[in-house]
Amino acid sequence: MIRVLVWNENRHEQTNEHIRKLYPEGIHGAIANALRQDPALDVTTATQDDPEHGLTEARLAATDVLVYWCHIAQGEFSDAIVARVHDRILGGMGAVFLHSACIGKLFTKLMGTTGMIKWREAGEKSRVWTVAPGHRIVAGVPEHFEIAQEEMYGEHFDIPPPEELVFISWFPGGEVIRSGCCFTRGQGKIFYFQPGHETYPVYTNEHVLRVIANAVHWAAPVEPPMILRGNVQPLEPLG
Repeated sequence: MIRVLVWNENRHEQTNEHIRKLYPEGIHGAIANALRQDPALDVTTATQDDPEHGLTEARLAATDVLVYWCHIAQGEFSDAIVARVHDRILGGMGAVFLHSACIGKLFTKLMGTTGMIKWREAGEKSRVWTVAPGHRIVAGVPEHFEIAQEEMYGEHFDIPPPEELVFISWFPGGEVIRSGCCFTRGQGKIFYFQPGHETYPVYTNEHVLRVIANAVHWAAPVEPPMILRGNVQPLEPLG
């Protein structure tokens, strides 16, 4: 079983009736319920207002992959907990960052950049193109798919060059963005996926949910060989 923790600020759902109707169990609930259809995944949820933001040392130790959505409350997010989760990812926990998490404290610390993009909220269609056919994250996903309404995110996207680029998204205003990006930090695998604005039902789109599930499987840690660092004795006689 892959132990998955779906994390969400859960603030928009508390203050906006339209968003609450779209996601009556929160964005985290919608994603978690979809992931629970996969018998290989053991899925739990947490939100920012839980003790220690729901990201205690024990909870993180029991997590293989963190799925993470944030937006408006990063100023209240503890820097100490950012450091805790950052260290856990370096140690091998996988992470899937969604939509506006690209400007969150945790993602920007991992990337070393601002994560900023062009944006426009106009309910535009988004067309997501697969540019890495054969990648594990695109299993069961068509060459391209459309999201009926989405917030436009456009280049330039201030991230390091992805180690693998899996998706590019296009918007009717002419903008494009690197919308599915793979990174490695330490022993941890990271996937950023752009779709997911809170005022649109993006997390009911079957292809979006399939990508997230595939990304969880891709990011799950494997048992590594023993890693030795520091002063060591030679394997062969010297001299």
